[in-house]
Amino acid sequence: MTDTTRAQTDFDAMRHAMVVSQLRTSAVSDPRVVDAMGTVRREDFVPPAHAMLAYRDASLSLNDMRAINAPLITGRLLVAAEIVATDRVLLIGAALGYAATVAARLAASVVALEEDSALVAGARAAITDPKVTLVEGPLSQGWAADAPYDAIVIDGAIETVPDAIIAQLAAGGRLATGLVDRGVTRLSLGRKTEGGFGLIDFADLDCVTLPGFARPKTFQFAR
Repeated sequence: MTDTTRAQTDFDAMRHAMVVSQLRTSAVSDPRVVDAMGTVRREDFVPPAHAMLAYRDASLSLNDMRAINAPLITGRLLVAAEIVATDRVLLIGAALGYAATVAARLAASVVALEEDSALVAGARAAITDPKVTLVEGPLSQGWAADAPYDAIVIDGAIETVPDAIIAQLAAGGRLATGLVDRGVTRLSLGRKTEGGFGLIDFADLDCVTLPGFARPKTFQFAR
């Protein structure tokens, strides 16, 4: 066995352990999501120096400002989004392309949005699935050019969902995200209906924070 073969065998074993010990034991119940995450090589979407840490049950730093979510977080968000094979998906916070590549195994097409130019360059090299379209722009604005989307996955924690992003959901569309409320992060799911849009928390899990989604500050006059 060559060193390259041995190294890949190690990654395959770590990926299998991630599926067994992190996903299947923690409500990542959609077999399509489990199969996709058990197939996509997460080690290809992190800095090479951190490849051996790719499957740990924790977030992983990508640079001084950004990190990739733990596998469980991405899995829970993708399950909540209820992506089917005909869906058009917007993945916000693409980083180096891991979540978008997993989502592409579930959907008809994925628009992967990233605003960090260095991460965009890395994602362009890492993403090989033709169903993924990588675009660069402010995360908080979404990507209106290809809207509407059947599902939007914001792969990180935000304080508020901008109206501009909600407007990019198709009627009946789903949005899965991490949501920060008074310092506590929860995973949340929203649906766009005739009555509007609302979010419901479904898990108390910490996840990485995405830039640009701070809730507008309100000012109170002193009495």
